[in-house]
Amino acid sequence: MKVLLIDVYNYYRGGAETVYFNTGALLEEAGHEVVYFTLKWDENIPSPYSDYFPESKGTRRGVFRQFVNLVNYFYHFEAARNLEKLIDIEKPDIAHVHLIWGQLTSSILRSLKKKGVPTVLTAHDYRIVCPAYAFRDGKGEICEKCRGKQFYNCFFRKCSKGKVIESGVMALEQYFRNLFFHPARMIDGVIFVSDFSKKKHLEYMPELSHLPIMTLYNMSQISDNRKSFDDGRYFLYFGRLSAEKGVRTLVDAFINAPCGRLKIAGSGPLENELRSLVNESNADNIEFLGFKRGADLNSLIENAAFIIVPSECYENNPMAIVEGNGLGVPVIGSRIGGIPEIIEEGKTGFMFEPGDSKSLVAVVEKVVALTDEGILKMGCEAQRFAREHFGIEQYRKRLMGFYNEVIESNIRE
Repeated sequence: MKVLLIDVYNYYRGGAETVYFNTGALLEEAGHEVVYFTLKWDENIPSPYSDYFPESKGTRRGVFRQFVNLVNYFYHFEAARNLEKLIDIEKPDIAHVHLIWGQLTSSILRSLKKKGVPTVLTAHDYRIVCPAYAFRDGKGEICEKCRGKQFYNCFFRKCSKGKVIESGVMALEQYFRNLFFHPARMIDGVIFVSDFSKKKHLEYMPELSHLPIMTLYNMSQISDNRKSFDDGRYFLYFGRLSAEKGVRTLVDAFINAPCGRLKIAGSGPLENELRSLVNESNADNIEFLGFKRGADLNSLIENAAFIIVPSECYENNPMAIVEGNGLGVPVIGSRIGGIPEIIEEGKTGFMFEPGDSKSLVAVVEKVVALTDEGILKMGCEAQRFAREHFGIEQYRKRLMGFYNEVIESNIRE
């Protein structure tokens, strides 16, 4: 089978790109041919298909750059043309789309439909039904006011980073897309990465229920390495340092729980503020490591006592939990979004109330009181859970089965 993988970025930028690259590698290892299509970015990994990649807002030059960027937020004409050229040459059997909204845009869905390529979308976030992606308003509070149709609420509640104009543009794009390129008409199948995400999407866009849909958790390598506490027992957060990830609550908790040792691997808009807070509090139990990836990150994960995922937004299927469990590390996660689906309380980890540092402190103190053997036992349970739900072979079989279902459904139509 020849699969066309589509994403905004051809480099490791976040969880969606990790899934995008992992899916490509998985398919190629199974003998399938993979064609990639993204935007141009200076950080992109070299690709044999890069001649077809259209300009991004980061690489575009010229006097009318800002105007073209605004137009391309709604409809990327160059992306549509280039994708059609690539389809004519490569003739893919199916397209698998990851992130596109506001960058590659619905223009590529129109091109795929025009060329008769069956299209599967993985819903990594909530952009199909929420203009600001994450069901959070400008004050950082959970918000479902739009209810899949009333997108003007995004403007009035300044849902995009508290910015009026940016929020208004996002609301307008959602109206434009649903009017001319409604996802339920342009897509042939949807993969949700949590049951929570599926529930929210179907609640606010019930038209999707008429398509082939499935829940498929992200995949992870399962390691048999045994944990080492040679560097002492520590808790680990890795990911973006931003408000919706709950990192302020995390830092507050460890300032008030000096018995626990926290390592933070990542960067983001709150980094300087968090570093200042830790310095002012003289909290020597909190260490910032900067952005980590590859072998360095794996080593940090493998040797952590627990990973903490303190999100305060509707997370879907956090890669931090998926990767941590695969490496035999239990997780402390906030009770929100899809997180409760993948933590077995007291077995593979513990949960706390999102945004509640006292609730997190209580869990940290409970974990600190555990013996090494108790932590290792929970790590084995986490690995067992990963084998059952995140295993690569299981993922491949379910993904290929879904591809075939969508292709067959498309032929029948």
